Amino acid sequence: MSPTSNASPNVLTVHPGPRARHVRDADGVVMEVPDGWELLPPGDALVTRNVKAGPHWVVVEKQGRKVFTRGVWAPAATIARATAQAATKRASPEHARQLASGRARRSKEQAEYVVTFTRHVQAFLGFHPRHAAVASVLAERVAVHATPVGSGTVARTERIPVAERAEAAVIAWLRHQTTAYDRMSIARIKGERREVRRKLAARSRELLERYRRGEDSEVGCPLAAALAMAPGAISREVEEDEDEGVGEDEGEGEGEGVGEDEDEDEDEGVGEDEGVGEGVGVGARTLPLDPNDERLARMRAVRERLKRGTGKR
Repeated sequence: MSPTSNASPNVLTVHPGPRARHVRDADGVVMEVPDGWELLPPGDALVTRNVKAGPHWVVVEKQGRKVFTRGVWAPAATIARATAQAATKRASPEHARQLASGRARRSKEQAEYVVTFTRHVQAFLGFHPRHAAVASVLAERVAVHATPVGSGTVARTERIPVAERAEAAVIAWLRHQTTAYDRMSIARIKGERREVRRKLAARSRELLERYRRGEDSEVGCPLAAALAMAPGAISREVEEDEDEGVGEDEGEGEGEGVGEDEDEDEDEGVGEDEGVGEGVGVGARTLPLDPNDERLARMRAVRERLKRGTGKR
């Protein structure tokens, strides 16, 4: 059982506790929230900023590789005062002008960023002039998906150069639009999903190279088929998939936010019936996996152990 501390530091970052009005500090020690304190839910930046000027505990929770803010514990009087101050400020004409100015500025910056990002996507594509129209459509599709504020995609991070964001976004788009990735059953073995993505990324790069060389689009080309379809919303899963660090085909995501985090790379458990088939689907074709691959052998061994454990035949 975790020890309980009655110490009450003025400013602290804590984690959700095992019961109401209890939290855990960085060492896992359970602490009781001081009497007279209330939890301010996240969502109102102005009130939260004012509350943080005094004694407070910020509650954070890690899910996958992301950290989410769950609220701020602070004296009830402080929260009430900060809330009243925020209401007064928001009722003033000056605040309304500041909001309008901020929105206009952000809108302009976003429009400029979309143009910049699209140019970097086109530069990464580098298609032969005979495929210039394909490059233009592809760049637009990628930008429309990746650049919206709050989308959680690699294009929204500032941790890597724009050129790298564009490259990662293109590979991610191709993975979901030109391969069978979204329909694949991938073993819940640490690193397996990343390995599958590397294989798919290699095929996506081969596809791009054909367009860079100016080759004719072959019958059944997955890129041509994807672009021929009407553009539509890509699932939230696609956006989250891009938040996995920059590698062969992934982009680095933001550290905080509100939403789900399906970072299955970190899952070490193996589902009873989960696993990868004998190949990785790419369009209508299949990328064979080496039957001698150690990872594939591990997956088969895990499935066999699970079958024996559950009486399956």
